[in-house]
Amino acid sequence: MALRNIRKYGDDILRKKSKKVDVINNRIITLLKDMEETLYEEDGIGLAAPQVGVLKRAIVVDIGEGIYKLINPEIIYSEGSYIDKEGCLSIPGVQGEVKRPNKVKVKALNEKGEEIIVEGENLLARAFCHEIDHLNGILFIDKVIKKEGENNI
Repeated sequence: MALRNIRKYGDDILRKKSKKVDVINNRIITLLKDMEETLYEEDGIGLAAPQVGVLKRAIVVDIGEGIYKLINPEIIYSEGSYIDKEGCLSIPGVQGEVKRPNKVKVKALNEKGEEIIVEGENLLARAFCHEIDHLNGILFIDKVIKKEGENNI
């Protein structure tokens, strides 16, 4: 495993749409492991492959309840909404209030290539939505209702 460099706001890769993972091979498994290690090193709760310079549909999320490693994740159900603060490892020093669903179901593949459905509420739902947005070139600042921080973006 290795730490990966996190791409920062202004890097073009953060605005590109990620490609579907067609084959789960050693490169994808290594990517997920590296993303997990990088996530913990940076003390984050979620990381998407584009944030480490890879345009593949893969995310890792851990809000303190264990790691989720999701390949080709897609939201198949959402309900409710609430507004809360978000930040991003790719946009250090900036936080903003973003409206997100308070419950989601996400369909994805696990590392074995098995289709799984995971559910998240509140912070976990927010993290899933935030990271899946990254796969589509969308940053949380695109959805901010009210922004806070020293950077003027």
